[in-house]
Amino acid sequence: MNRVELLEFVRSQTLAVQASVAPSGGPQAAVVAFVVTDDFEILFDALDTARKIPNLRNNPRIALVIGGLIQGDERTVQYEGVADEPRGAQLERLKEIYFARFPEGRDRQTWPGIVYVRVRPRWVRYSDYNRRPPEIAVFKGEQLRASAGP
Repeated sequence: MNRVELLEFVRSQTLAVQASVAPSGGPQAAVVAFVVTDDFEILFDALDTARKIPNLRNNPRIALVIGGLIQGDERTVQYEGVADEPRGAQLERLKEIYFARFPEGRDRQTWPGIVYVRVRPRWVRYSDYNRRPPEIAVFKGEQLRASAGP
């Protein structure tokens, strides 16, 4: 598994389970629709009334699980990173990627309280239990930048 194959797999998925930490220290998880950039930045939208938004504003560490939703396909990605809310040109660049995948997102951008969350990777683990023995590959964030090559 190299970064190009990993990117292809992540892009084949549309939903992830994201986990954040509540101010009380307890866990919170939710399903989000997402896109991924060439540098493995993940972008999703949410309303600022969703628990995940104040959680991430208080503690930007986030984890996502991608894949594992198709019966008989035991491939998943565990993704740990740091979330922020991009602004200006960065946000516009990311929204265009998002809208290419989710055209209905253009309508949501006018909703009161809509927030765009970008996640930058720190650690990613790909697991393929369809294979015997399983294929496991671990990547550090810097290995996933487009400039890192395949």
